[in-house]
Amino acid sequence: MINPLPPQFIFLLGGLLIPLFRGWVRTAFMLFLPVLAFYNYLLLEEGTYWTATILGFDLILGRVDGLSLIFLNVFIVITFIGIIYNSHVRGRMEHFSAFLYSGSALGVILAGDLITFFVFWELLTVGASFLLLVRKTARSLGAAVRYTLVHVLGGLVLLAGILLHIHQTGSTGFGQIGLNGLPGYLIFFGFGLNCAWPFLHSWLTATYPESTAGGIVFMATFTTKTANYALLRGFPGEPSLIWIGTAMATFPIFYAVIENDLRKVLAYSLINQVGFMVVGIGIGTGLAMNGSAAHVYSDILFKALLFMAVGAVLYRTGKTKATELGGLFRSMPFTGVCCIIGAASISAFPLFSGFASKSIIMSAAAEGHLTVIWLLLLFASAGVFHHAGIKIPFFAFFSHDSGIRVKEAPWNMRIAMGLAALACIAIGTFPHQTIYPLLPFEAPVYQPYTFSHVMAQSLLLIFSALAFTLLLLSGIYPSEIRSVNIDSDWLYRRGGAFFYRIFDRSLNGINAMAHKTVVAGLTGALARFAAAGPARLANFLLSGYWALTGKTAQQRDHLRTAVMINLEKGALPVGLAALVAVVVLGVLFFI
Repeated sequence: MINPLPPQFIFLLGGLLIPLFRGWVRTAFMLFLPVLAFYNYLLLEEGTYWTATILGFDLILGRVDGLSLIFLNVFIVITFIGIIYNSHVRGRMEHFSAFLYSGSALGVILAGDLITFFVFWELLTVGASFLLLVRKTARSLGAAVRYTLVHVLGGLVLLAGILLHIHQTGSTGFGQIGLNGLPGYLIFFGFGLNCAWPFLHSWLTATYPESTAGGIVFMATFTTKTANYALLRGFPGEPSLIWIGTAMATFPIFYAVIENDLRKVLAYSLINQVGFMVVGIGIGTGLAMNGSAAHVYSDILFKALLFMAVGAVLYRTGKTKATELGGLFRSMPFTGVCCIIGAASISAFPLFSGFASKSIIMSAAAEGHLTVIWLLLLFASAGVFHHAGIKIPFFAFFSHDSGIRVKEAPWNMRIAMGLAALACIAIGTFPHQTIYPLLPFEAPVYQPYTFSHVMAQSLLLIFSALAFTLLLLSGIYPSEIRSVNIDSDWLYRRGGAFFYRIFDRSLNGINAMAHKTVVAGLTGALARFAAAGPARLANFLLSGYWALTGKTAQQRDHLRTAVMINLEKGALPVGLAALVAVVVLGVLFFI
């Protein structure tokens, strides 16, 4: 039997070799890496691989089971598609960053202990930050700094939780953790930040749209999806996740409807879809968690397809604002069709991937008698059809004619979009032959194509489209305008400035008072005494001697002045200095 190689190191080490190649050889080498990784994925059987013991800790680089295998599968597939899409890029750094990011994600998925998990978790931040930096704009630089600061904070909280957990349990194993104390809450928060929970989410919408056209395909995949994996592994069935996920699924709709930047619309839509996954994890049944895993798979593909379509528009036009686009279907019909397929998939149209995955979570909520949650998720499903299913293709490729005439997307982008589009259709049309066999948890076989489900989803989408049309024709639908929308980060931006002013005035006030009393006051007085004190003391002691020796008042004043000058300058008669030395030595001898 052939021993498999660690897929994560195929990406990490292979990425380091990219600068050695140029032209088509480099492209061929980069495409070979995910093919080799997928081949080794096929060799993996459930069990433990690549273990080591360091400083008494058992490190596991390959914990393979059903859950890790489905994530491993889709991460390698999307890396292959992303490399094809981005193969026209000449800069080596962007390709290296993509493999660093992808390899780190595979390392997170395969980690069987918390130490290994944390190392690869932090490498994710490095890879994502590089993908922002390579765009080389002022906004992408600011986004990279913000992304790094936020995730370093989350990493520190996660590290504190991991260390406390290891101290408390005596084990580094990464299994179910639960909210059983401070370590669990800290780890929970660390996972949640990467998952873009409400009030922690604005890092995503502020940074992802500043990546390159190809870089955002990777960014939309790995950070939030590895966080979903971590929640599935560490906190399955945690009830609070149901409400957190429901909030994630609903609130981004309102922002996406009024957002002008189409890549930012998709960023809000990303949070919306991750919310469905989090709800499934919170419900915790085999059916619900299978739904989360299935939706991770399909979401990665259709969200990548949508980002690739908008990225192709950005590549050809340099624009992503709805107010600056329109009528591009005449110039980019293939890209437009792929965008429509992605929109149909995210909207859960029958025969498209979202229909086969999202409906599992909805069914699990209904079976669990979570009526309010089910209704809110139904609202979120209708909302995502508005802001991603209709808004993205409508305002980019149809709507008014902006007069922009460009070439169709490059051939490599079209191949990548075509592969993702075919995958979305295949998963939606043949789920039992494609995605369902990969699902990791024991649950009854789910049947998406029942008459009631198809009719209910179709009616939901029809009425959503009708509502969009009527609102648009009546002028009630929010118009696309150039604006800056205030998100939840406004609270801690303003709150941070408020606390800065408080600390500035309080601590700097203490500092000013200390300077006045200590530096300018006490220290100044000591300095002045050190300069004039010895001279005055000497004059006081010598005044009696001068009076006894018959010195006149005028002579004594002259002597005092001379002593003051000499002592301040440090110039003393040799005899006097010797006398002082003898006196001091005598005193010391006596003591």
